[in-house]
Amino acid sequence: MATWNSRGLRGSTLEELINRTNDQYREKGLALIQKIPTPITPVKMDKNSRHITLAYFEQKSTVDYIGAVQGIPVCFDAKECCVKTFPLANIHPHQVTFMEEFEKQKGIAFFLIYFSADNIFYYLTLRKLQEFWNRMEAGGRKSFRRDELDEEFYLTGKNGFLVPYLDGIQKDLQLRD
Repeated sequence: MATWNSRGLRGSTLEELINRTNDQYREKGLALIQKIPTPITPVKMDKNSRHITLAYFEQKSTVDYIGAVQGIPVCFDAKECCVKTFPLANIHPHQVTFMEEFEKQKGIAFFLIYFSADNIFYYLTLRKLQEFWNRMEAGGRKSFRRDELDEEFYLTGKNGFLVPYLDGIQKDLQLRD
């Protein structure tokens, strides 16, 4: 069973940026996206600060965020990477399965990847992930390089949105038509 300890704070800056963006989208009536909490069972607590110092995950997490954008169901997971190569081990088979099932229900599923060394956000479509995933399952690379990614899905801050992933959704939808 997986446990949480100090590694649990990885990605908290990314999460905060996405949460603020979600608030902005909600305030402007553009989207309603919620963070899905990962259920944990506390094992140890610091008595002085009352903080959880060790816990077990109760179940496998599927995605970090779920909601709707202009009536379209959306789910996504946020990942952070500090190098130019993203290991597919950071994505779990049950997440891919959930996202595939989500898209079969006419939703949009994707990954938001933050390449922290370069301060760059990328919208990874489920279709593109499946290319890399299938390559891995066929005995190929267990990662993908930034130079393998489609340029059009890099997200640039504009209109005051910290992580403008609605731009990625719009491009994703255009390619599906």
